[in-house]
Order: sequence, then C-alpha cells, then structure tokens
Amino acid sequence: MEDRITISVDSEMAELYRLASDADRRKKLDLLVSLRLQDATRPASTLQEIMNEVSCKAQARGLTRDILQNILDEEL
Repeated sequence: MEDRITISVDSEMAELYRLASDADRRKKLDLLVSLRLQDATRPASTLQEIMNEVSCKAQARGLTRDILQNILDEEL
C-alpha cells in the first residue's frame, strides 16, 4: 500500500521538481534522503573537533599563521 505525502517548498524549487524527469527526481531524492540519514546517524562533532578539522584542511591547502594574520589584519 502507498500513501501520498506533501511537502512545502518555494516556488522555484517546485518548478524545478516539475521540470525534472522521473529518473532525475528519484535519483536526487534518493541522494537527499541518504545524506540526511548520514547526518542523523553520525555522532555530533564538538566545536573543537570541527575547528581542528578546518585547521588541518587549511594547512593542507597552504594557509600559514602569517598568511592568516595578514588576512585578519586586512579585514580590520
């Protein structure tokens, strides 16, 4: 047995949904649900863990303390 559900989205999203093929809709909805389930089941990260991850990624991309300080100084 199937039940129908309705969700509210803005007009632009509704139009994009209507224009998509059935296969595209299914693929995108599957991906969206999968990502949300991953988020829901993943243990929450602490702020410190998130900051450490961002720091590691920035360093791997070449950001140094001096470069960061220059960026911060320019913003003031």
